[in-house]
Amino acid sequence: MQTYKPTFEQIEPSFGSSVLIKKFEESNPNKDPFWHFHPEIELVFVRGGNGKRHVGNHISYYQEGDLMLIGANLPHYGFTDRLTGNKSETIIQMREDFMGDKFMDLPEIKSIKELIENAKLGLVFTGNTKEEVGSQIEQLIELPAFERLMSLISILKKLAHSKEYFVLNHEVVSIEAKAVDQNRVNLIYDYVKKHFKRNIALEEISTEASMTVPAFCRYFKKISNKTFTHFVNEHRVVHASKLLSEGNLNITDICYACGFNNISHFNRQFKEITGKSPSDYRKELKKVLK
Repeated sequence: MQTYKPTFEQIEPSFGSSVLIKKFEESNPNKDPFWHFHPEIELVFVRGGNGKRHVGNHISYYQEGDLMLIGANLPHYGFTDRLTGNKSETIIQMREDFMGDKFMDLPEIKSIKELIENAKLGLVFTGNTKEEVGSQIEQLIELPAFERLMSLISILKKLAHSKEYFVLNHEVVSIEAKAVDQNRVNLIYDYVKKHFKRNIALEEISTEASMTVPAFCRYFKKISNKTFTHFVNEHRVVHASKLLSEGNLNITDICYACGFNNISHFNRQFKEITGKSPSDYRKELKKVLK
């Protein structure tokens, strides 16, 4: 089982409420994303725009907004920044037992309790569920505390009964957060996000992390269960899937734009990570759009 060491995020609901709701608009965007976790479950609705999901061990790219439910202590990056191009982002954060232990044990709430448990793997909702529930989520911030709570329970009930969703992780990601590692992990992840379009030598990233190359390789494999090279290639493939969906560049140009220096290597890595070749990925996407 993989072990991550993200930054702990302290969440405090406003006075008189058991739920924290934040809404970010184009004129007031969310802060830059960072690798973090918290004991609260998180419901996120992004209206419009394209961005990246990095939840637990899962990395993928979303288009035209997203609706996600992230379980307690499941590490994740933020989903929007100034480059995402979304119209708004609404985030709801609450404890698993925000309605109280006895309330959660009521038979009428059983499906919501199961939803919260399944959210530990990370859930993405699609189709009509995304649009209908997303609109309800955006309205929550305008409601008084009691009406907001009742509406939130209704939203969770809809999600619990929806069939329009998929799971992000195949197993629960455990966390052993230690303060001494937080800055180093954040530094590594942020460095890859900024520089994955070019070659990042092990000597370079090891120096950034203030470690020798062998120590860095052992450390990174321990915290992610991946080699550093594979981790960088995942970021490149996610970016490539974005470029393929936009349809402006040919596959060879996309290969080099994402940091790969060999088209056969690009094709091999893309298929290994996504299960499809770049050309098949683009063909299937065109069929969906039609």
